[in-house]
Amino acid sequence: MEQVLQDIFDGILNGETKAISEKVSVAVKAGFEPVRILNEAMISAMAEVGRLFELGEYFVPEMLISARTMQAGLVVLKPLLLQSDIKPIGKVAIGTVKGDLHDIGKNLVSMMLEGGGFEIKDLGTDVAPEKFIAAVQIDRVDIVALSALLTTTMSNMQTTIEALKAAGLRDKVKVMIGGAPVTEAYAKQIGADGYSSDASAAVRLAKTLVGA
Repeated sequence: MEQVLQDIFDGILNGETKAISEKVSVAVKAGFEPVRILNEAMISAMAEVGRLFELGEYFVPEMLISARTMQAGLVVLKPLLLQSDIKPIGKVAIGTVKGDLHDIGKNLVSMMLEGGGFEIKDLGTDVAPEKFIAAVQIDRVDIVALSALLTTTMSNMQTTIEALKAAGLRDKVKVMIGGAPVTEAYAKQIGADGYSSDASAAVRLAKTLVGA
């Protein structure tokens, strides 16, 4: 990897949030294509963050700082990517289900997915099934990602999937679920397309679901 791109890669890996904008700007001024900066330096850095997390060398705080650094770099790059008409690998509507106000896990998954090349529509917390339905109908998302941190709100994941079925949309979108009390068995029980135990696994799952 060329040094300018390596500097961005290292900056994201090391969580250099304040310096990353300048590093990305330097690469742009040096004539690197925005899509190359995105793929070779930024997305690859977040993939390495995910790998280190799975090895137990990085933990949630490090992953969060790297994800925020990636987002800071994207602020510089996004307008150029839009001009270049670069398409994301997929669109994800993510939210914590109705009755649940927890958002730390959802936010981390959202940032990691964006770092993985997805376009994100964050619906927030306490999200009613109707909002997920609107995201599929209006925003034409490829994936609906449901989060729950409470055993008492997990049932609203199934309620949301049933609402998608009732609206005739279930076969038009993939549904992935996650959260502390959620399991692979529960995902199968309610008819979700996949379950992830953490933010790094969520990126791999989402890429699999869209065939990336």
